[in-house]
Amino acid sequence: MQFGIDRFLADPTLRAALAGRRIALLAHPASVTADLTHAVDALAQFNDIKLTAAFGPQHGIKGDQQDNMMESPDFIDPKYKIPVFSLYGEVRRPSAAMMETFDVLLVDLQDLGCRIYTFITSLAYVLEAAAQTGKAVWVLDRPNPVGRPVEGLSLRQGWESFVGAAPMPMRHGMTMGELGRWFVDRFKLDVEYQVITMQAWQPELAPGFGWPLGERAWINPSPNAPNLSMARCYAGTVMLEGTTLSEGRGTTRPLELFGAPDLDTTALLKLMYQLAPDWLQGCRLRECWFEPTFHKYVGKLCAGVQIHVEDTDYQHQRFKPWRVQALAFKALRLLQPDYPLWRNFPYEYELDKLAIDVINGSPLLREWVDDPAAQVADLEHLTNADEQAWLEQRQAYLLY
Repeated sequence: MQFGIDRFLADPTLRAALAGRRIALLAHPASVTADLTHAVDALAQFNDIKLTAAFGPQHGIKGDQQDNMMESPDFIDPKYKIPVFSLYGEVRRPSAAMMETFDVLLVDLQDLGCRIYTFITSLAYVLEAAAQTGKAVWVLDRPNPVGRPVEGLSLRQGWESFVGAAPMPMRHGMTMGELGRWFVDRFKLDVEYQVITMQAWQPELAPGFGWPLGERAWINPSPNAPNLSMARCYAGTVMLEGTTLSEGRGTTRPLELFGAPDLDTTALLKLMYQLAPDWLQGCRLRECWFEPTFHKYVGKLCAGVQIHVEDTDYQHQRFKPWRVQALAFKALRLLQPDYPLWRNFPYEYELDKLAIDVINGSPLLREWVDDPAAQVADLEHLTNADEQAWLEQRQAYLLY
């Protein structure tokens, strides 16, 4: 198969409309061609592309910033002498001065298929800025590595944030190019928008189910996204950022496991399987131990649970990462009603809301966990309605 960047570089007719226009690129470390050339270097080799600026999203164009709310500075590229602007520094929306440096912005970002992954919010923000300034945005499309499944509650009105650009479920099942089409329509943007599509993307093909395993190298799009297993788990394990439980940062398997020094994981798993065995299909859960080298519980031995989605027991359509993690919270609350589960701290520039609510786009998940009378069926009913509505809504914007 071919990613958008590879088709764009191989076919001059796809670049013809850019003749005489100044080009900028929004990219991160995973923005590479099939031969692992970074998109900045690849574009700079073409005489018909006038590269005048570059942009980096959260974690920076080099992917060097480890954690949330660690900002990147602007700088001048030492090789090409073009400005590199940070969209996760002094600003998250591009400034008027930044927009003046180009005519067309190429967006080449590897996403993880999750609403909270901020690259899609950056796409929404640059589309809005382009509409206001008469600029164009082209997405060089890449796979959604977790494929087409949809899961989770949709963001509620008034809960928009940098980790929730618009009302979609946690796991949206779309590519960046497709999401851009939805954003243009959703926000009623008058903007030149184009998608350079992939060739032969097969999101239902095993064993990758969205990611071309064995065909393309995996490069971390962010520091704690080291492999496909993490991407598959992320729509659930990202909720751990809003809790006192470790999400495995500071270990070699971040966002594939969770734990804390004071967890009884045997009792936790037993109750999870009693409460909702259907929610735990398609993966295997294993008790484990880990000691983070940084972040939560640094240097402390944690009892944990690892979510395994890389062997023959993995079932792509049945695996529900958001439900798996929600169920772990519910079981912990039932076992230890007074456990200090929710972490109260500034999260992605939201200072007056609980992080778990910002992550989920409403307090609904937290309220379900904390209500001792709330049943599994209650959350299933609420979530299923959101998922079905999104499946219908997104259909008009799919390209593959």
